[in-house]
Amino acid sequence: MEEPVGDLRPPVAHQRPTVLTKHGDSRIDPYFWLRQKANPEVIAYLQAENSYADAVMAPAAELQERLYEEIVGRVQQTDTSAPSFFKGYWHYVRTVEGLDYEIYCRRKDSMEAPEEIELDANELASGHDYFELGFVERSPDENLLAYAIDLSGDELHEVRFRDLTKGHDLEDVLSGVYYGSAWSADSGTFFYVRPDKALRPYQVWRHALGTPVDQDVLVLQEDDERFELSVELTKSERYIIVTSSSQVTSESRCLRSDQPDGVPVLVEARRHGVEYSVDHQEDRFLILTNDGAHDFKLVAAPIHRPGREAWEELVPERSGVRLNAVDVHIGHVVLGQRSDGLQRLEVLNSATGDLQVVDQPDSAYTAFAGSNPVYDSSVMRFFYTSLNAPWSTVDYDMNTRERTIVKEQPVPGGYNRADYVTDRLWATSADGTRVPMSIVYRKGLKSDGTNPAVLYGYGAYELPSDPMFDAARLSLLDRGFVFAIAHVRGGGEMGRQWYEDGKFLCKTNTFDDFIACAVELIDRGYTNPRQLAIRGRSAGGLLIGAVVNARPDLFACAIAQVPFVDALTTMLDESIPLTVNEYEEWGNPNDLEFYEYMKSYSPYDNVHRANYPSMLVMAGLNDPRVPFWEPAKWVAKLRSMTLSARPIILKTDLGSGHSGPSGRYQSWREEAFVSAFMVDQLQAS
Repeated sequence: MEEPVGDLRPPVAHQRPTVLTKHGDSRIDPYFWLRQKANPEVIAYLQAENSYADAVMAPAAELQERLYEEIVGRVQQTDTSAPSFFKGYWHYVRTVEGLDYEIYCRRKDSMEAPEEIELDANELASGHDYFELGFVERSPDENLLAYAIDLSGDELHEVRFRDLTKGHDLEDVLSGVYYGSAWSADSGTFFYVRPDKALRPYQVWRHALGTPVDQDVLVLQEDDERFELSVELTKSERYIIVTSSSQVTSESRCLRSDQPDGVPVLVEARRHGVEYSVDHQEDRFLILTNDGAHDFKLVAAPIHRPGREAWEELVPERSGVRLNAVDVHIGHVVLGQRSDGLQRLEVLNSATGDLQVVDQPDSAYTAFAGSNPVYDSSVMRFFYTSLNAPWSTVDYDMNTRERTIVKEQPVPGGYNRADYVTDRLWATSADGTRVPMSIVYRKGLKSDGTNPAVLYGYGAYELPSDPMFDAARLSLLDRGFVFAIAHVRGGGEMGRQWYEDGKFLCKTNTFDDFIACAVELIDRGYTNPRQLAIRGRSAGGLLIGAVVNARPDLFACAIAQVPFVDALTTMLDESIPLTVNEYEEWGNPNDLEFYEYMKSYSPYDNVHRANYPSMLVMAGLNDPRVPFWEPAKWVAKLRSMTLSARPIILKTDLGSGHSGPSGRYQSWREEAFVSAFMVDQLQAS
């Protein structure tokens, strides 16, 4: 059991055993009652945990404040994004020192023209503890702005419409709205998405501006609980695409944007295991699909006959190249692809069929297609970064291949990227698989095994953890830390097979890969078990929970933010948001084989008597994705089982959801809190 820290004693959650039985197997959960969000005793317990966390961190208060000042000091707090010209206006967003949120602006014809403020998120957030913009969508005629507001973190938005010609909102208000939206061509109709009680987006609705909401029309409803609906407007603005997708299957419907009252036309009926996405280019649809192509291919289909029988291959599947994104222009197609573990960009010339990789100045980098909204432009905008290269916004002429840097992320304080070394390492996992790892540290660091280090991991949903610059990380690097990213299986770093080898009944490969990366850092002399911290968020928190159970001796400190740690119990509860459509990621434990496999690694179920490392666990009371009780129960159980005197603290944001604090200054404070915990604990170990 965790011993008192000094004179501090951690809160003790009462044990009220609940028996959970499935497949004839009974599990006893002593903290099941912590699910009761409406129970004042639960809230009081979370508040007590917050007070304890603050008390544990009190000796590091000065360090925390210093780290916060450093983080803020490396941000150009008053700044403006690279403007983009569209339909007669220069559009940009800007920030102001002392204000938390972005201000959306435009200027007519020239950047020298008077500024028009379209939307000031700071005004909208005034008086609210939490504020998040779910989306901001301008109408095709540039006269209206639809914006979605979340004031609690539960991801249910209120949508309003701002008249940009008059500067005030219309009377139309849509409530309980999810992400995703599209405008009709005449700017008179707005398509939006509603979720069900389990927060699964399952309906697309149509709202005619100026009419009562109760007259809105249901366009499509998805009744299969494995699938979610989304809606978007193509860059050409000629088609509205409605997509129904599960983790492994999808189908799309298209609707002409100038016929908003029409019925969406099915492109190709769903077939299990086949995914595709649709965009529009002149007289054809462009379709990215894995139909007969494990790592995806690009095909085209005529507008009037979009089904599979008419698909014509444009870019075939290539060995070692995972196509993952499409950005369509009138004469070119920008492809996002992953090869050799890097996120690259390619350009397809639609007239000639020529395919070219966009060359980049560094050997290890991340490049994403960006924000040029102009369909008939030959200039593609993309974003570029690496672990030591601040973000750049680049305009790339797809005809001449000329690149123009239009914005570089300023880093106040005299940052010089040459002072920081990046590298790609490889670890060997338990089954012999070589696992890549990205690493950065300050020049001059000695590989003598004495350095503090942070190893980050995620490894789920085919989402990659790409090497990107983060100015807040410099405070750790300048204190002699090594920062590394373990590109474990389950993520998307190395193609579709890399993902599939870290899900379902292969999930434990994710954990083995991470442990192998930790061992590699130690064996190469970058750090040692007494100075190694690990960090993960959400599904990455499950990773952290699994590896501290498997190898508590390997780590001195663990950070788990909104961690998915009560995996088995959650996946057995279909009333919890996202459970059913997660079956295709984790498996369905109503099946005995998956039940037994998930039970073997679910972090909460496998807490045991061990010398656990110092742990900081963070939760959001309104989190709809990982309920607050998962980290709360886990901390209570860890405390009851650990043989170590190291602190295990729980910090719950009582006013936010899965993404943590909404304002940028509070987010920086949270990062300073996390960094201070790591620095303090690794110094103490």
